Amino acid sequence: MKTAIKNDMASTEVSTTAHILQSALKALGEGRIGEVIDTFDDDFTFKDQALELQFTDKERLSEFVLKGRELSPDTELEVLSTFECGEHAIAEWRITGTETLSYGSQRFRFPISYQGASIVHIENNKITCWSDYYDQNTSRRFRLGAFFTEWTEY
Repeated sequence: MKTAIKNDMASTEVSTTAHILQSALKALGEGRIGEVIDTFDDDFTFKDQALELQFTDKERLSEFVLKGRELSPDTELEVLSTFECGEHAIAEWRITGTETLSYGSQRFRFPISYQGASIVHIENNKITCWSDYYDQNTSRRFRLGAFFTEWTEY
């Protein structure tokens, strides 16, 4: 996954909270998963609102991110804008790429393009809460969610 960050501000100074989020998104886009995980506090919550998933364990979060990259290895992440308010930062982003699906012996590539936002809370320069918001249907991340959802038989 590649990352492009657009900065609409004339100043090149970025505050600490927004900088932590931008750095984490850049590392995520470049596949530096360990670096992303290191930005989280030991006591954190990561919520993917579209897939209704929540992680509080760094190893499990790492698995989630790695599986997403495995399912869509050519995904690109572009940060469109960032905003900060105290200990909170918000980033609006766009994801593009393809998803490859097999039907019998044939493989098909389907385009992926969707926008979303990440909202983080940062304390002592560490992320304590991260929530992602995007449209589940447009994102085509159903398969990713299935790997992390417990099934219940009725």
